[in-house]
Amino acid sequence: MNPLEDHVLSGVPVSNDEPLEWGRRTYVMGIINVTLDSFSGDGLGTDTQAIIDQAERMVDEGADMIDLGAESTRPGSSPISEEEELARLIPALAAVRAKVSVPISVDTYKSEVARRALEYGANILNDVWGLKADPEVADVAAEYDAPVIIMHNQKTREYGNLLPDIKMSLSDSISVARRAGVSESQIIIDPGIGFGKTADHNLEVLRRLSELRLLGHPIVVGTSRKSTIGRVLDLPVSERVEGTAATVALSIAGGADIVRVHDVKEMVRVSRMSDAVVRGWRPPDWSS
Repeated sequence: MNPLEDHVLSGVPVSNDEPLEWGRRTYVMGIINVTLDSFSGDGLGTDTQAIIDQAERMVDEGADMIDLGAESTRPGSSPISEEEELARLIPALAAVRAKVSVPISVDTYKSEVARRALEYGANILNDVWGLKADPEVADVAAEYDAPVIIMHNQKTREYGNLLPDIKMSLSDSISVARRAGVSESQIIIDPGIGFGKTADHNLEVLRRLSELRLLGHPIVVGTSRKSTIGRVLDLPVSERVEGTAATVALSIAGGADIVRVHDVKEMVRVSRMSDAVVRGWRPPDWSS
């Protein structure tokens, strides 16, 4: 029995001509940074044609969803104003929405940006502060019946007990969503790899990811090109694809439902192979 069988994302279009069905296979979310200072070196700024080209390429390579972010969350980055975020995001979102049919997630922790994004065709909200920086993001999600990704994050790297602390924090964020009227089926969680955590913390979260299944919500994991991979392998951002592949496969084994990645073509292949082993997924033309 699939414990998430009732978690069907309402208001979200089909993904590559098939319904989103948790537990059947892993969904791949392609990252597009509408910034110039992305840690991964792939920020496209406000070059609308480049953003459209990347979105279309990701969909062609098998992305099930696109995640647009207009404010850098790399360590040491400076916050930007709501006005600046909207000025970067909305033209990119409108352009991508006109060209691709897959669900679009918007990476923001500001309620007014979230509202405008949904008005311009976004389907999912992705809050890196887990509804704690601006709890009204939850009200917006409830009003639009939009799925919301709640990520664990904190300002320090200090924990009493890592996984229990993360689970408690996520539970608090889930409660914020519930009180605002977000339906259970529209809540997705993210352990926040690289956010408020040391490299050792990140590795432990990946090793113990299955413990988050007890919260009863689909799980997003974003390890793509992150510094923990660079530290383990002593490699720059441009050479972390194999390390990312390993973390994606292990995340799927640990129960991830969505993986958020930069290198879509490669990670779709990793996900399908992992799903064939872990979830019993088979391609449509499979015959025994």
